[in-house]
Amino acid sequence: MSSTLNAQNDDLSIYATPADMSGVHFYLITVDVGDAVWDNFGHTALRVFDENNNTDTVFNWGNFSISGGVVGFSWDFFKGIMNYRLATNSPSQEIAMYRSQQRTIWQDRINLTNPQKERLYRRLMWNLEPGNVVYPYQYFFDNCTTKVRDYLDEALTGRISRQYVGDSGVSFRDAVQDHYESVGLIGFSLDILMNSNIDRNMTEWEDMFVPLQFRERLKHVQSDVAEGGEQLMLLSDPQVIAEFSPPTADSNPYQLAALVLISPVLLLLLMLKRIPQSYFATHSRIGFKAAGINFRILALLGLLTAVFSGVYGILMLGSWFVSDHVDTHHNINLLLFWPTDILGVVVALRWFFLCKPWPMTNNSAPFINYYLLAHVLAMVLYVVIAFFELLTQSMGNIALYVVPGFLLFTLLIWVVGFEPVKPKNMFF
Repeated sequence: MSSTLNAQNDDLSIYATPADMSGVHFYLITVDVGDAVWDNFGHTALRVFDENNNTDTVFNWGNFSISGGVVGFSWDFFKGIMNYRLATNSPSQEIAMYRSQQRTIWQDRINLTNPQKERLYRRLMWNLEPGNVVYPYQYFFDNCTTKVRDYLDEALTGRISRQYVGDSGVSFRDAVQDHYESVGLIGFSLDILMNSNIDRNMTEWEDMFVPLQFRERLKHVQSDVAEGGEQLMLLSDPQVIAEFSPPTADSNPYQLAALVLISPVLLLLLMLKRIPQSYFATHSRIGFKAAGINFRILALLGLLTAVFSGVYGILMLGSWFVSDHVDTHHNINLLLFWPTDILGVVVALRWFFLCKPWPMTNNSAPFINYYLLAHVLAMVLYVVIAFFELLTQSMGNIALYVVPGFLLFTLLIWVVGFEPVKPKNMFF
């Protein structure tokens, strides 16, 4: 049984139940993934129909509020403060909402004995108490689906948790990537921002945080209810209440990242030319043919890499110190994506508007050269770690698709993006 419920010593007997529990019916509501970012794992709810008083209620643990403003909500989210709440609604209102989102809805009857119904009913009444409505949401371990899983397991005195004790063979990272195929940028970003914590395989109990997986596993749990002399399964009478096509998968974000990074870099490499420092000088530097066009291409690529690398670095490093999202702490991807890279936006804007390299001085040259050298060495080290699997964190896709283009770009700007310090004896 879930550790959350194990830790609770609630006296559920204080909550009244209908006199005739045989007239109370429970249904599992499962909703497919949607187009919104927060809908990409799907949704689970519990429907309770009481024919004694003709009430029909859907219990939904997937509600959150941004009444405090988007900025406040985003900051709390970054810190790991995600307070979700239980809400109740009528089936017609609930189903209408998911229809409007064009998401498939399934309903299954849950076959429970009267004592099991009583336990589940009392738990729901307990959850409706003002002090119990709000709960700290956790993506993998405490969400709208795990609430139903835990409450059903409690009603069945631990049968589900005893049945599903094996290794699922699928990691948390695999689950995240599978469910964000329709929003490639989000899946790509989460793959970078999340650390080795999500690379262990889920247990069969844990993988039921995913609504469709939860429903599939419950289909194989036997009920204590018999009908016509035959033992029923826990779920029966499946219905498709609404049916829509699931969101289509985006293009592979890693292949797209490789294409966006490498293609313009290769083009710019073809545009390189040697530029004498002066008519009398014996040495020269590397520049661009058609500098007006090519420096703007370099600038756009610089803006892209500076923003993404800087933001990823800020989020990973910042979360380590201020966030309760432990899955973003101690992330090896900080070796590639540095918070200070965001300062590259200033350099890229100068390339774009002036179409010439950033001039280095005797003071700035050592810093710039060492900074770029450190970036190159960090990328090489990252590939070595990934190739030899020296850490448990999944790094293969990033090492294969992102690092080559990032490395070539870094070398390119080192060669052409910064103007060397002019020797003091140069003639003009």
